[in-house]
Amino acid sequence: MLLFLSVPQPRPPGAGTRAGAARAARWRRQRQRLRRLRRLLRGLRGRPGAGSRRRGRMALCGQAAGAASLPSELIVHIFSFLPAPDRLRASASCSHWRECLFYPALWPQLRICLRISPAEQPRLEFLMRKCGWFVRELRVEFAAENYLSGGGGPGDRGGADTGTGGEEVEALQLSTRWLEVLRTYLELVLCVLVSIRNNRNLQKFSLFGDISVLQQQGNLSNTYLSKVDPDGKKIKQIQQLFEEILSNSRQLKWLSCGFMLEIVTPTSLSSLSNSIANTMEHLSLLDNNIPGNSTLITAVELERFVNLRSLALDFCDFTAEMARVLTDSNHVPLQRLSLLVHNVSVMHKSLDNMPNDEHWKALSRKSTSLRVYIMAFDIKSEDMLKILKPSIPLERIHFDSYITCVSGAIVDLISRQYDKFLTHFILMNDVIDTSGFPDLSDNRNEDPLVLLAWRCTKLCLLAIHGYTVWAHNLIAIARLRGSDLKVLEVTEESIDFDQGELADQDVDPVHNLIEQVSLGLGQPWHAVMDIESLSVFTEPNRHFYREMQSFSEDI
Repeated sequence: MLLFLSVPQPRPPGAGTRAGAARAARWRRQRQRLRRLRRLLRGLRGRPGAGSRRRGRMALCGQAAGAASLPSELIVHIFSFLPAPDRLRASASCSHWRECLFYPALWPQLRICLRISPAEQPRLEFLMRKCGWFVRELRVEFAAENYLSGGGGPGDRGGADTGTGGEEVEALQLSTRWLEVLRTYLELVLCVLVSIRNNRNLQKFSLFGDISVLQQQGNLSNTYLSKVDPDGKKIKQIQQLFEEILSNSRQLKWLSCGFMLEIVTPTSLSSLSNSIANTMEHLSLLDNNIPGNSTLITAVELERFVNLRSLALDFCDFTAEMARVLTDSNHVPLQRLSLLVHNVSVMHKSLDNMPNDEHWKALSRKSTSLRVYIMAFDIKSEDMLKILKPSIPLERIHFDSYITCVSGAIVDLISRQYDKFLTHFILMNDVIDTSGFPDLSDNRNEDPLVLLAWRCTKLCLLAIHGYTVWAHNLIAIARLRGSDLKVLEVTEESIDFDQGELADQDVDPVHNLIEQVSLGLGQPWHAVMDIESLSVFTEPNRHFYREMQSFSEDI
C-alpha cells in the first residue's frame, strides 16, 4: 500500500480537452486525498518526520501529527469501546483526549458509589462538573461502610468495659466522628445537586443514602444535624435544589430517592410540571424519617402520574385511596409495586388506611402482570397478619429483624397464600447471641421452610440467617426445588444437626450435608462462611434498594 502511494502518477491523457480537464481535476483531487492519507499513515506509524522513534510514539498525543490528526468524532468512537474507569484514566493523557473523552455521547449514564469521606469530594466535583450538565441517567449511592467501621453507630459502646471515664472518652470520639460523617454527607449531596440543577436532558435520577442508619437511634440524627447545620441552611438548600431539578426537568421518566436524609419533603413533587408527571414511568420515595402522619405523596398528587408503571413507597403511605386511584381507567396498569414496612412508620402512622383485600383484587384485575415486593423491618407478627392480604400478588418478600422475630405461622401463611407468585424469600435475624437462634419448626409437625419450598413452585431464591435450619430440612428443600432454586444462601451458624447425625461416627455430617444439597440442587453448594461477603445480610437497605431498582426495570 505504501509502495503504491509513493509511485508518481502520470498526467492523464486528453487533459487538453474539456472532458480531459474534468478528468484532470478529479485526478488532482484524488492525489490531494492520497497525500493527506499518506501523512496520516506516517503519523500513525510513529514517523512524523525526521524525529526519533520515541518522539514518533509521543506524537500520538501531540498536536502536530498522530492521533491529533484524527477527527474528534473518530476518537470519540474509538473511546466508546472503553469501560468508564478506563476512559477516566485515559483522560489524564493530554488535553485533546480529555476534551474528547468527556463528549456527551460517551456518558449517557453515570453510576457512582461514594464513600462518605472528604477524599471523595474533589473527585466527585471533577466528574460532576464534566458530566452533570448533560448526563441522561444518574445514579448515586452513598456507601455506609466507611463510617460504620470502628463502631456500630451512635451510642454503640463496643469493646470491653473501660470504666466511666473510658466510656465518656469513647463516646466523645464517636460523636466527633459521626458529626464529620454528617458534615461530609451534606457536602457531597450538595455537590451532586448543584451540578445537575440545569440539566434538562435528565431522564433517570436515582439517589440512595445509607446515612439512614442514624435513624436506628430514634431522634439522635436530629441532634447531630442541629450541631452540623444549626440554622438548617444546608438542609433547606438541598431541598430547594432538589425541587429546582424537578421543576427544570423536561424528559424525566424515572425518579427514585431512597433512605436519603432530609432531601424529599411532602411538597417536593409539586415542583414537577403536569407534562412531566403525566409521562413519569417510575416513582420511588422511601423515607421513614418523615415526622408524624405526613406523607411524601398523597392520593390527589398521584392522580397526575397517569403513566406510572412502577411505584415504591412506604407501606403506611400506600393507602386505600391510592389503590383506588391506580385502578382508574385513565391510569395505565401498574406492573411493579415495592413497599417498605418499617417499625418506625408503623409506630407513628396508622395501618387503618391501608388497602383491604377488595382493593388488591381490583388492582390485580386492572393489571394481571402486577407483582409486589415487600420488605419488613422489625414488624410484629400481629401487624404482618394485618398487612398480608390474600389477594396481594406477592412475588418477593424480605424480613429483616433486630428485635422482633418472624414466627413460623407467618412463614406458613405466606406459603399458602402466595404459592402461585412467590419467587424470592429472605429471612434475616441480626441477633447478637448466636447460641439461641429461633426455631420456626418448634411445636409444628412440618417445618414451615420445607412447606414453603413444597408449595411455592416458582421459588428461585431462598436466603436465611439468624434462624435455626436443620440439616435434614435443608436437604429436603434442595430436593423439592431442585435446579429451579437458583440461589440458596444459608449462613453456617444457622445450620444445626440432629443428635443422631452427630453420633454417627462413619459419616461426616457437614460433608454429607454439602454433598446431599449439591446433589439436590444439581450444582455445587456450600454454606455461607463469611456473612460480610453478602450485602443481603450486612446491608439490607442497600440490597432492598438495588433489588427494587432491578425489580422495577424488569417490566
